[in-house]
Amino acid sequence: MKLHFVTVDVFTGTQFAGNPLGVVLNAEGLSGGQMQAVAAEFNLAETTFVLPPKDPAHTAEVRIFTPRYEMPFAGHPNVGTAFALARAGKSYGRMIEGNSVTFEEKAGLVPIAILKEGPIVVGARLASPQRLSVGEEISAELIASACSLSVSDIETKNHRPCIASCGAPFILAELKGRAKLAEAAARSDIFMREVAKQPATSIFIYTQVAEDGLDIRARMFAPHHGIPEDPATGSANVALIGLLAHLRTERDLQLSKTVAQGVEMGRPSVLKAEAEKRDGVVTATYIGGHCVPVMSGTIELA
Repeated sequence: MKLHFVTVDVFTGTQFAGNPLGVVLNAEGLSGGQMQAVAAEFNLAETTFVLPPKDPAHTAEVRIFTPRYEMPFAGHPNVGTAFALARAGKSYGRMIEGNSVTFEEKAGLVPIAILKEGPIVVGARLASPQRLSVGEEISAELIASACSLSVSDIETKNHRPCIASCGAPFILAELKGRAKLAEAAARSDIFMREVAKQPATSIFIYTQVAEDGLDIRARMFAPHHGIPEDPATGSANVALIGLLAHLRTERDLQLSKTVAQGVEMGRPSVLKAEAEKRDGVVTATYIGGHCVPVMSGTIELA
């Protein structure tokens, strides 16, 4: 069986920056185990596998794998896969036309707008498949120990560390400034022993900034899932923008933040996060950004 793939750098306009993604364009017939093996071979934060849609009204079914497990939803894989399919112009013989696609995923349907500059496809913007849910608080002590920080480095005046999700749950924790963010380092032993017990994908730390063109700087660690650090985490950022909108006092709000991630690991990424709030409820969240193609090739499965 011959698999055709492309790789894409997501949330960047420059090759070899952003978050790299592998996209297998013709995964029909692969088992989940085979998909996991291919994802482990790519050894990227995530690899996606494009399948024919179960409902012909949709563009494709998409499955998302880290090197170690399957994700129900993730941001950069959706943005990059939509970009790749829009550039290809077709999937399983069906033309992809217009400025939107819809993917079937384990977390639900994911509608994605294609970003263009004139006729050129340059990126994508997704709507999260689930509304914001805010779960339990997590101790600042756990964040500090897992990220090689002091408890006093954790900012709690806006919110205590907590689990939030718009399709994939993350522990979100605010830090006191950019210097503390830069100092953070994941302790794999704590992640394996303690963070893995939490009902969340991993820890996402951030700080609010007032910089030209940027509102937030962030990092995400997941060494217990084979990802020492992630250059850009759309599913975490979309949960963050939802949480920030939820915390605001306005009952009706449109909130937009530009986030930089991956800087400390040499893969700078820029994500545009947006949320809509109506009658005190966060009703929609979005994440988007630019992409660039990098590689294409085939895999010969024995």
